[in-house]
Amino acid sequence: MQKTVFITGASSGLGKVTAKFFQQKGWNVIATMRNPEKETELNKLENVTLLHLDVTNLKQIKKNVSDVLANHDVNVVVNNAGYGLVGPLEAFTDEQINMQVQTNLLGVINVSRAFLSYFREKKSGTFINITSSFGLLSFPTCSIYSATKFGIDGFSEGLAYELAQFGIKVKVVAPGGMQTDFAGRSLQGAMHDAYQQLVAKVSEGYSEEQVANYTKAEDVARVIFDAATDDKDQLRYVAGKDAIALYTERLENGPEAQVQKIRAQFLF
Repeated sequence: MQKTVFITGASSGLGKVTAKFFQQKGWNVIATMRNPEKETELNKLENVTLLHLDVTNLKQIKKNVSDVLANHDVNVVVNNAGYGLVGPLEAFTDEQINMQVQTNLLGVINVSRAFLSYFREKKSGTFINITSSFGLLSFPTCSIYSATKFGIDGFSEGLAYELAQFGIKVKVVAPGGMQTDFAGRSLQGAMHDAYQQLVAKVSEGYSEEQVANYTKAEDVARVIFDAATDDKDQLRYVAGKDAIALYTERLENGPEAQVQKIRAQFLF
């Protein structure tokens, strides 16, 4: 029997690549995005349904998920919608901070809530929540972004315990740097004069040479697919060489040692 995956943020980057990956594996794909009328690739694929969804709109989430469940037997929900807000905390407006939390964290929570009773009643289903290596450790200029991604990680762990009794799995996929348009289309930044030296130092890590070594989105999509189909109770899947190296360092040396190492890199 053909399985169905519901994916948020499928208009570009990892979301689009993941939608294509599941489709190629024979799944029925419900690809959600804010502007489906602008989509030119997924709309041409067999067994892919485009759906308008803004994850900051709670009323829309409830209605659209209800409509989907009236017509589809959904097996997996991939909470992928999100973007990066990068810069010193002092530089952000109230609106920037609120929108980052609404999109990255509350979007995941509210989409998950909309599917909960359905998965619980059928005693199966899998949530895969996309975080980031910055949801496992943080760096300067990533305070708000990391707050949302750490939040997803904690939310997912707590929810996994709650839902295990119903046969529902909750998993986290934490990618590192990816060769997508995230740094362009999906990244927002802000600057404050007092932090110019720090931001310049952080920017060294986003050179063309560094980006060229990032993980391909297709490889992360494969990790997402494996998490959806491996039938394991594993919670965290770290994806990408850089993310794995950083997380391994944290596990081996301890979080505090890693904090001190990163702090030393950015002291002037």
